[in-house]
Amino acid sequence: MAIIVGHRGARNLWPENSLSGFRNVCRLGIESVEFDVHQSRDEELVVIHDPTLERTTFGLGPVGDLTAREICATRLRDTADECVPTLNAVLDVLQDSPLELHIEIKTDAVGRAYPGMERRLIDAVAGRGLAARSIITCFVPQILDKVRAEWPEGRVSASLDRRTAEMFGGIEPALDRFLAIASCLIAVEKGLLAATLPLCLNRVGSDRLGVWICNEAADLDHWLRQPVRRITTDRPDLALAARASHAALGRA
Repeated sequence: MAIIVGHRGARNLWPENSLSGFRNVCRLGIESVEFDVHQSRDEELVVIHDPTLERTTFGLGPVGDLTAREICATRLRDTADECVPTLNAVLDVLQDSPLELHIEIKTDAVGRAYPGMERRLIDAVAGRGLAARSIITCFVPQILDKVRAEWPEGRVSASLDRRTAEMFGGIEPALDRFLAIASCLIAVEKGLLAATLPLCLNRVGSDRLGVWICNEAADLDHWLRQPVRRITTDRPDLALAARASHAALGRA
């Protein structure tokens, strides 16, 4: 049965990409956690989803225009006193957990890759002995090409939704492009995957295919019945309950 991935540190349970969220995820009993990485002006890696600060913090402006000190002094919304964490701070929390780490490389406020970010991320996880537990993910195939070239032994995963498929001229050429990256896992947005599941299973294989974002009980129940490797969700608590129900029915 599929493993459960807590999206952005289970953002519908705890503040998105927050250290408190990551601490709680470690105790939840799921197999994996997903989070997002940007690069500061002074080339430090920070954990935040958006390329700008406004939605999840009380700050303003593009992440890539600010220093790590400025970013990490910016308070997160929906917390008492937490600020945007560095990658190192997040890895400190996750280091001794058993969780598989899905680390998404983001692009800057105008869609450009951050110079040298791939190497810095690889070095960060490898330097802590976390390479075997880490999967580097991205929507951008050129970035995954760089990761694969610099980290041939590592695991990479592509994220694919309808907008990305449109850019390639459809789901088939999009799959072709990502499958050209050696051993690339592929996670497909749930609506797109529902419409193309036989194709994706045939091309990708159940051991490399994931689905995102599934948050409702009915969705989770449905995808737990499908032959996919992983389910990414903002509500891993509901996913755990659904999976336990499936397991109990299987034993009945």
